[in-house]
Amino acid sequence: MDTGVFAKLGRLVVHRPWWVIAAWVLLAIVVIATAPALPKSTDESDALPRDYESIQAANLGQQAFPSAFTPSMIIVFERADGAALNSQDTAKVSQVVTDLGGKHLTDVEAVLPAQPSPNNLVQLSAVKMPQLSGGNAQELTNAAKGLRTELQSLVAGSDLKAGTTGTVAQQLDSQEASKNSNSIVGIATVLLILVLLLVIFRSPIIALLPIVLIGVVSQIANGLISWVVKLFGMQADSSISSILIVVLFGVGTDYILFLMFRYRERLRAGDDPKRAMVTAVSRVGEAITSAAAVVIIAFLTMALSLFGFFRSMGPSLAIAVAVTLLAGLTLVPAVVSLLGTKVFWPSKAWRREPEAARFAAVGRAVGRRPAVFAGVSGVIMVALAIGLVNFNPTFDLASGSMPDTAESQVAMKSLEKGLPPGATSPTNVYLRSDNGPLDKTSLGGFGADLRKVPGVGAVGQPQLSKDGTTANYSVTLTSDPASDAAIHTVGGPLRDTAHASAPAGTKALVGGVTAVYVDIQDTMNRDYRVVFPVAAVLIMLVLGLMLRSVVSPWYVMASVGLGFAATLGATTWLFQGIVGESGLIFMIPLIIYMFVVALGTDYNILMMARLREETKEGKSPHEAAALAIRHTGPTIAAAGVILAGSLGALMLAGNALLAEMGFALAFGILVAAFVMAMFFVPSLTALVGRAAWWPGRVRAKAPEPREPVTSARG
Repeated sequence: MDTGVFAKLGRLVVHRPWWVIAAWVLLAIVVIATAPALPKSTDESDALPRDYESIQAANLGQQAFPSAFTPSMIIVFERADGAALNSQDTAKVSQVVTDLGGKHLTDVEAVLPAQPSPNNLVQLSAVKMPQLSGGNAQELTNAAKGLRTELQSLVAGSDLKAGTTGTVAQQLDSQEASKNSNSIVGIATVLLILVLLLVIFRSPIIALLPIVLIGVVSQIANGLISWVVKLFGMQADSSISSILIVVLFGVGTDYILFLMFRYRERLRAGDDPKRAMVTAVSRVGEAITSAAAVVIIAFLTMALSLFGFFRSMGPSLAIAVAVTLLAGLTLVPAVVSLLGTKVFWPSKAWRREPEAARFAAVGRAVGRRPAVFAGVSGVIMVALAIGLVNFNPTFDLASGSMPDTAESQVAMKSLEKGLPPGATSPTNVYLRSDNGPLDKTSLGGFGADLRKVPGVGAVGQPQLSKDGTTANYSVTLTSDPASDAAIHTVGGPLRDTAHASAPAGTKALVGGVTAVYVDIQDTMNRDYRVVFPVAAVLIMLVLGLMLRSVVSPWYVMASVGLGFAATLGATTWLFQGIVGESGLIFMIPLIIYMFVVALGTDYNILMMARLREETKEGKSPHEAAALAIRHTGPTIAAAGVILAGSLGALMLAGNALLAEMGFALAFGILVAAFVMAMFFVPSLTALVGRAAWWPGRVRAKAPEPREPVTSARG
């Protein structure tokens, strides 16, 4: 028996199972009882570094115009039949606004008189509340919920309908959507795992085992994540909770699956239950630790991102995977060692060795014609990757994180009936003098230059700060603030003109939501240049150390990169080409890269480890490929289906971001498991031959008793 660290860990866990279980229970109690709430944000500007121009502009606006405010909520009034508002409607709107302000609702500082749109289809009332921050988010969303209730009671029985939008309204809807999506995703994930494990093992105990154990582990991981987020002052988007659910259950079930397959093999080989579990931990421990290390490294590289969402999500997911790995090596073996063979009840199929005929046939085919399988699978991936040429990023993260039926989204669409698209979120151009008050004679010329910029619909008269050193120009764009056209206008000609036309001794800053999108785009482009290569290099190092080779990591990573391109291309084909969306949420490429590279490499690690094992036993490269697919294929297939199904459950969450993410990640995992790990990598390894393991020497060793063949059934 292996006397390594994993064998020692296995013996400790199996011989002291109650101590291990008690330690986990105590840890869960302490973490859950003391963990703070997870702070969340839906404001894109929270995710940007403070030195970006949009953030500098926002800070300047707050300093120079402290009495000015961006409405926390906007009440949108319209007739229920969609007709123009008449005098009676206007009187009713005025009465509702007056009554609403007179209720002195908590955290509602003012409800301003309603203003009609030019076409009189809607009237808008601004609501002033304290500025939204991580510390008061819950209080403000509670206040928003109360205001909505009062508003609906005041318009009831009239010809009017009213809704609220704006930052706080979006925050409230995002929280509600997150709660609903977490429930939907969680239930779907649990049901999927239950069904698949019942099919694989035919045992309700094994089917329930991951649900119960990972349920406990998830609470510990969430608590630790909350502490880390709070200690380092990070912000977490509301969709992180849903992502954590599928990562914990998907990855955790995979690790349990790897362990249980090997445990069943050792039982069939004649080991008693405790010895079988010790051997399973000793032999699977290195594989799942290496796989988890790849995932953790990939997620931790997100901390290099300048974009706050990824800086928070990366370490959060790394913590979740680390806790799951620890549970897979300790808690799961402890519980199973107590149950023994009863864990398979009522099935008796675990005693019989299955034939794995399908995977044996696939293995023989790949072993005979590796060039054909490598070529065909490669061509399919390249064909899917062609969809990348049409990829277009969209930057409206707030609306992307909630369903179209949310009140803030419905109210925003109503608002746009009465105002031009750009009027919903005007761009602010600030002109500041560091040498005393601005020369008022130059202000008109600066505004005139801004009006000449293509894509600018109107420029308001400049508003001067009290000290006269700062002027604010409200710029209305001709396009929707989140559209590609608006982003191009602000990021290109508007900023260029503002900077170039600023009079001597002054500095111009362009801010507003569209400017935030521009800076997010620049941030993401920088992150692609930094995070992608760093993650790839670190993962290659892990592969090199595990495989003792400098050759095979190159084509393994190349296959993962090809899988990434195919996944993003297929996602683009589906959502832009078929569904008809204007683009994908801008963060999708980096999320696909991290998940597909990290989680998808797990299956390549398992396959390459078996290829190396077969080669060491004296098999030819072609024979090794055939046997590796026969023995490892069932495990990879079962694990890939479960993980893809878990990640695919995100599509049920009801918002664009998670729908796109769910499809992309599920598709990417299926590609990694059934195309790359099953065909592409074994085929290339067979073609490269023994040189794949250079500079390590893979010598034939004395034959050992063949372990029973694993299968996804039985």
